[in-house]
Order: sequence, then C-alpha cells, then structure tokens
Amino acid sequence: EVQLQASGGGLVQAGGSLRLSCATSGFTFDGYAIAWFRQAPGEEREGVAGINNIYGHTNYAEFVEGRFTIYSDKAKATVYLQMNGLKPEDTAMYYCAAVNLKSGLGVPMYPQSYDYWGQGTQVTVSS
Repeated sequence: EVQLQASGGGLVQAGGSLRLSCATSGFTFDGYAIAWFRQAPGEEREGVAGINNIYGHTNYAEFVEGRFTIYSDKAKATVYLQMNGLKPEDTAMYYCAAVNLKSGLGVPMYPQSYDYWGQGTQVTVSS
C-alpha cells in the first residue's frame, strides 16, 4: 500500500523557516517524482516544488523565488522541503504527492499528474 506522511508544519513569524517532511512507503522511491503542493482556503491547489528521484531534477514554482529547497533522502525514502524567508502569503495546507515517472525526465507540477497524496500539514506564517 502506497503511503505518504507529511509533517513539519507549524506557526512561524514572517522571515522564519520550516522544514516539511514527506515520509513514503509502499513503492520504489527511486522511480517516482515527489512534489509538494499547497492550498489556501478558497484557492486552488498549486504546485510548490518537485523532485525527480530517477535523475535528481527539481522544479520550483515562480513564487518560491529561491526561498525553498526540495531534496530527497533515499535511504529514508523521505522528501524534504526546506522553506526559508517565509511570507504570510505562504500560509496554506501543504500536501506531498507521488507519481510513477516511468523513466521520464520531467517533474510534473500539476495536481492532476499525481496519483498518490499525503494528508497535509498546515503552515501558518504570521506578519
């Protein structure tokens, strides 16, 4: 059974940092893309960052502006999202998701491209 467990969210002041974790199990980690998405109340779910675990390629949304870093620990089958310079507009529920890449090169950033989802972790940034 494929499982993704997101954690690490919390309340932080503007300018602060958080590290989100997505612990995975039930599939071959190396063959998948793992991405982080976020959804604020009343808004659509949007891609934040993703990583291709076959080739190590990464992809970031424009609004990240160099503040976030996504990386994988293959030994732990876990993907991390290090978020620095957080802004109030980063406040949202953050979800991790996985898709079998089938040897592809890319890192999809659309929610409909992903098959498996974690339960979400709340990030709140105060001004």
